[in-house]
Amino acid sequence: QVHLVESGGGLVQAGGSLRLSCAASGRTFSNYAMGWFRQAPGKEREFVAVIRWISGATVYADSVKGRFTISRDNAKNTVYLQMNSLKPEDTAVYYCAADQAPALLTSTRHYDYWGQGTQVTVSS
Repeated sequence: QVHLVESGGGLVQAGGSLRLSCAASGRTFSNYAMGWFRQAPGKEREFVAVIRWISGATVYADSVKGRFTISRDNAKNTVYLQMNSLKPEDTAVYYCAADQAPALLTSTRHYDYWGQGTQVTVSS
């Protein structure tokens, strides 16, 4: 059974940084793509970034390109989202997700497993 656990959220001032972690267990993830999504109050869940575990290839949403970096640690089975130059509009619950087909997709419907989410709040 796949289990994804996010951590690292919190409250930060605009311009600050946070690093989110997603600890994955229950499978061998080398053939997976791992994504980060976020959902602000009253809005739909939206794509942030995705990484293909085996190759490290990445795709980013335009809104975070140049500010956020997704990476993975094979030894720890963990995916990270380094968030720099945070803005109030980045405030949301951030979710980690796993896609069994490592196609670097950006739609929520393609992802098979989800974590419980971690809150990120950016104050102005």
